Amino acid sequence: MVFAHDVEMALQAAVVLANSALEPVTISTVDELSDFFTAYAYTGRHDRDDAELGAVLALRDELRTLLTAERDDAVTLVNRMLAEERAVPRLERHDEFDWHLHAVAPDATWAARIRVETAMSMIDVIRADEMSRLGVCADDDCEGVVLDLSRNRSRRFCSTACGNRNAVAAYRARQSAG
Repeated sequence: MVFAHDVEMALQAAVVLANSALEPVTISTVDELSDFFTAYAYTGRHDRDDAELGAVLALRDELRTLLTAERDDAVTLVNRMLAEERAVPRLERHDEFDWHLHAVAPDATWAARIRVETAMSMIDVIRADEMSRLGVCADDDCEGVVLDLSRNRSRRFCSTACGNRNAVAAYRARQSAG
């Protein structure tokens, strides 16, 4: 594990949310958003309505910008996000998770919690000088964000689909050359 569990979960959720705007769009309904809430073990307020859907989906561009930023630019974005949400870090323990950081109240909007949890996770990425773990998909036709949590830093594609498409293309190129 490169980062603490809560950091990895927040980063994975931010990548999925940022990539959900790409074709095919993967989060566009309240039900899909609720599935996302459950899949990434979010806690606290969850309104399950169109207003919340709109607020969360409105974060996608900001998250993409943060996740693909250069290190010093990411610092500026993280500081702004934390200040705007008036984040006050504190230790929390709930459900099956041991002590970890939260920086907004459980009754804050889910969009605010996503912003703060992503920003707090990026603090660890920035401090560890691990920005190379984030990037853009190596598929020429894809702009998806990639989070590489592998030991050997080998992840290049945002999804299995992009990886498979490139493997097939490379295979066909080898076959036609040989």
